[in-house]
Amino acid sequence: MKPFTNIAAIVFSLIAFMHLLRLFFSWEVTINGMIVPLWVSIPGFVIAAGLAFMLWREVRK
Repeated sequence: MKPFTNIAAIVFSLIAFMHLLRLFFSWEVTINGMIVPLWVSIPGFVIAAGLAFMLWREVRK
């Protein structure tokens, strides 16, 4: 059992899912009065999904 790895994989999966939802629904994100461009969610999704995938592989070992 690797509980921390499981939790981290779930967190990264949720982050990737939220980036995907933001891209699909064109949600606007504002940080300190500035609107974050939608394209920022593309690398956010790729990185979070990649980390989640690597962690899931680690759990299965």
